[in-house]
Amino acid sequence: MIDWSVFVGFTLVFGGGAAWMMGQALAANWKPAWMAVVYSVLLGLADRFLVFALFDGELLSLKGFVMDTLSLMLIGLAAWRATRARKMTSQYPWLYERSGFFSWRLREGKTD
Repeated sequence: MIDWSVFVGFTLVFGGGAAWMMGQALAANWKPAWMAVVYSVLLGLADRFLVFALFDGELLSLKGFVMDTLSLMLIGLAAWRATRARKMTSQYPWLYERSGFFSWRLREGKTD
């Protein structure tokens, strides 16, 4: 049984904060997105253990692990993409401009 208050309060707030910082750190150092997936699995394992140790959750819950890990993975990948978009437009302002929170585009008059 999933305790939604623990999931929202611990996994999404604390674990999500860690996943967001992980995604930012990877993108800031020009690491590929697949590394965020690998680190999200490790964060999911740590989250499962901490939920077990602190809130008497089920340690070996496959459903809980998958749900926690996928949530953290989405947050981490969103942070990776947002940071990559910010870095592309701030590091190469003559070539790219922001076209959204997660994207950038070639400036007018520029060609690849």
